[in-house]
Amino acid sequence: MSGSGTTEGDDPLQTAVWRLRSRACWTDAAALLAPYADDPPVAVQRAALLIERCLYTEAGWPEAEDALRAAEAVARADDDRGAAACERGYLAYAATLHGVRDRADEARAALGRAAALLGPSSPGRALLDFRRGLLAQYLADTPQAARAAYRRAHAGATAQGDTLLMSFTWRHLAGLALREGELAEARHGFAESLRLREELGYLVGTAPALAALADAEPEPEASRLRAEAQRLFRLLGGVPTWLAAHLTPHPAV
Repeated sequence: MSGSGTTEGDDPLQTAVWRLRSRACWTDAAALLAPYADDPPVAVQRAALLIERCLYTEAGWPEAEDALRAAEAVARADDDRGAAACERGYLAYAATLHGVRDRADEARAALGRAAALLGPSSPGRALLDFRRGLLAQYLADTPQAARAAYRRAHAGATAQGDTLLMSFTWRHLAGLALREGELAEARHGFAESLRLREELGYLVGTAPALAALADAEPEPEASRLRAEAQRLFRLLGGVPTWLAAHLTPHPAV
């Protein structure tokens, strides 16, 4: 569930869902999809919205779990079951990352199941590769494996024209570059991620992109970027919650 809902030909429902999602209104976006949740792809999309809410707000875990179980129940084809398994892995990853409960083994098993169900040419493969990169980086601390997974995801997202997923892969590849002291590469990747998110109007993801780029820029540009990130962070009511700690050591000027 990484599409933007902004491409030509998107139906009005998907456009409305995207607008709500991009402004951190995940519950409202999921409610628009509820009447159509008997359709497996829609059920997965609805679960994905509520899981993203968990990752950004550290709240809403029971609702996400219920929506995911419903999506798993209606899945029939391998692609639908694979997509649901990918979301199961992502929910377990988010719970582990935020310290709700250690579900790392569940996350690995679910993403492994998704890999078995989603063929190499499946539309969901790039998103799966990205999430396997997240597990490698943040749960296993194996940056080389994470980089390889992010690169596969980036190639797949580029081939599919999935601009939002590209914004994530650019950002995470840049983060690994920054960790290794490759400032020019990091700056380029963070700038590309920010550019794509601004073009898409992905408001909830723009503040993190600004803060990430600030980490790779010298002053006074770094402070300007953090000030803008602070403004958007407050505009959205303190979402994503985990950004607060990142911005605190760098007061806006």
